[in-house]
Amino acid sequence: MKTLDHIPTGKIERASKLVTTGVKLGGNYIKYIGDKIVDPDNAREKLDEENAKDIYDGLKSLKGSALKVAQMLSMEKNLLPSAYVERFSLAQFSVPPLSGPLVRKTFKKYFGEYPEDLFDTFATQSVNAASIGQVHLATKNGKKLAVKIQYPGVANSIGSDLALVKPVATRMFNLKGQDTEKFFKEIEGKLLEETNYELELKQSLEVKTACASIPNLLFPNYYPELSCEKILTMDWMDGIHLSEYAKDNNDQDKNNRLGQTLWDFYMYQMHILKSVHADPHPGNFLITDAGELVAIDFGCIKKIPLEFYTPYFELANKEAINDLDFFTEKITELEILRPDDSPKAKEYIVALFHEMLSIFTQPFHHENFDFSDEEFWGKIARMSDRLANDEYLRKLNGNRGSKHFLYINRTFFGVYNLMHDLKAKIVVDNYKQYI
Repeated sequence: MKTLDHIPTGKIERASKLVTTGVKLGGNYIKYIGDKIVDPDNAREKLDEENAKDIYDGLKSLKGSALKVAQMLSMEKNLLPSAYVERFSLAQFSVPPLSGPLVRKTFKKYFGEYPEDLFDTFATQSVNAASIGQVHLATKNGKKLAVKIQYPGVANSIGSDLALVKPVATRMFNLKGQDTEKFFKEIEGKLLEETNYELELKQSLEVKTACASIPNLLFPNYYPELSCEKILTMDWMDGIHLSEYAKDNNDQDKNNRLGQTLWDFYMYQMHILKSVHADPHPGNFLITDAGELVAIDFGCIKKIPLEFYTPYFELANKEAINDLDFFTEKITELEILRPDDSPKAKEYIVALFHEMLSIFTQPFHHENFDFSDEEFWGKIARMSDRLANDEYLRKLNGNRGSKHFLYINRTFFGVYNLMHDLKAKIVVDNYKQYI
């Protein structure tokens, strides 16, 4: 794979790259008009594929928060056309890496030494490159180590990157009104946290210690003396990414065991720690040959305040779904219903969210749940299609709900998708035995 000797870090340079991408998209649309005449059945799919490729190619050279947005969108399987999901998913663990000289320069800047001075061996070619950093294989005192190096300029470009993608996100998610800024501030804050590897080291150690009692779950050891704000060193963990594993494995018992471990890990974080690993994409989980789940990359941790946690999970109870007055009270607490809503809007929103939550909370209404249930996923797909084409919803203020929904919903959708990939059958409250 071609390596990068330079990453654009200036606002103008990064904006220019996005403008170039915009020109390509304009050309694709012109071709689409012609394709509709000669091949109407496949024209839209071809446009999606070409646009997805050009957008991803533009973002992968920028890296940082611009590419992170693509990574986040790749998890929205029911929001984007499949061409975008497939292309953007490459941002999870397959993008052009930094060149060897740039890696050595980064070490010299932060440690005052080159990597070959700190480790017994150090592979200058990365084994994994993603949105914010890349991983190198090293050895020291007989141990295999994974050394994560952050791309230069990532933290400094977050604000300007979000300003550039804000118009696209605003249209995509129908965000309007004065409160829109709270959502972008939430994203900016989390992205800044992800660029602080000293914070990630602290969070990784905390999660590892807190979840040590969950069986079949592994974490790497971390090495503070070989880590700093932009470099993080941990044990090398052997295994394949969860998505690769799920493609080829047909051992249902093994899948159920892995799914149960994953589910218990997240429910324990949600309900006991009130703090959760909010980046559950396949690149952050490995499967060992022995069938164990390895959790890595704790840069994105979302703290769950009690005033949000309580009404959010009260709505997961079947009794709450069936009590319309209680349901209305809770979605008001969660800022889904607004004081300025008209009677018509209120009636519409209550009915819509009642239907949505009746579907999405189904796993919590049973003692056991089968994430391979196609009826469940069919309901989600139909609801997603309906929301995407709902003209009345588009006219309403789109930025509803507490800012905490952003990362908590993202976490649940990510976990649901991983559970679906595994086709796992699980015991819903199994995590309680580890309290």
